[in-house]
Formats: sequence, C-alpha cells, structure tokens
Amino acid sequence: MMAHPLVEQLRFTRSEWVRGFEGITAEDAARRFEPMNCVSWMVGHLASQEHRFWCVWGQSKVIAPEVDQFKFGMPASTPHIDEMWALWHTVAAASDFFLEDLTSDDLLRHLEVDGKVLSDNTGTLMQRMIYHYWYHLGEGLAVRQMLGHQDLPQFVGNMSAAVFRLE
Repeated sequence: MMAHPLVEQLRFTRSEWVRGFEGITAEDAARRFEPMNCVSWMVGHLASQEHRFWCVWGQSKVIAPEVDQFKFGMPASTPHIDEMWALWHTVAAASDFFLEDLTSDDLLRHLEVDGKVLSDNTGTLMQRMIYHYWYHLGEGLAVRQMLGHQDLPQFVGNMSAAVFRLE
C-alpha cells in the first residue's frame, strides 16, 4: 500500500529540504545574517515542528525534547549542523510511524492536545508543515547565496517522486 498522496508530498518536500543544504559546511551553516537565523537553526526548527505535530500530538511520544529550543519565538542560536541533521532524521523517522498509514478520513480528523481539540485538522497541519519547509528552504538558499555558494538548486527537483495522483 502506498502512503497517502499528501504524505508523499511531505516526503518529497523533505527530500528537497535535504537537497537544498547538501555540501554546506558547519561553519557556513552556523553563519547568521541578522535578523535571519542560520541554516543549522532552521534545520532544528523544522525538526521541532515535525516533532510537535507528528510525534507529540499525533503519537503522544516525546522523541527529541531538545528540539523545543528551536520552536517559533525561541532565541537565535548557532547549533552544529551535524547535530541538527541527526535530530531532524530521528524526528522524521519517528514521524513516519504516524504518517505512513494515514487515510483521507484521518487527515480530516482533528488531533486532541492536552484535552483540547486543535482547530486545524490533520491534513491542514500537513499542508502547514509542507509550506513551512518551502518557506525556510527559500530562506536558507538565500543565506547560501549571501555566503557566495555556487551551483545551488535552481528549482524544484525531480518530480517523479511527487507525481500527482488521487488517493
């Protein structure tokens, strides 16, 4: 059984996220052009959102509490990129346990957090996650351009992993 098409879109987006930062050094990943955060912080930030949505809210599991320091509104920092990628991969893998078997009916359901039902349904949270990745990918590539990096991805990559299909 294939994953739901929206889950496949998230996975494709994740692959573009990784592709956008291939080859960045630890030094460059920690460089800030204020008021923007550095690339390594952005990686932790997206891990934080995936953790909150799919691990904590979706599965009631705290996999990587250290990513909370990268939530929206938290102070800027310059973490090591290798540590951020390790956290991100851990969170993405744990999130996939929740995402793999989602159906359209599941995506229409609202998750309950601390006894309160979220206003956004799971599908809307998924779209928010996807759009959040693209937002920060653009920002991160702008940082890379300011660092003078050459031969960066110019556009969305190979769409064979994200071909439109009905459920």
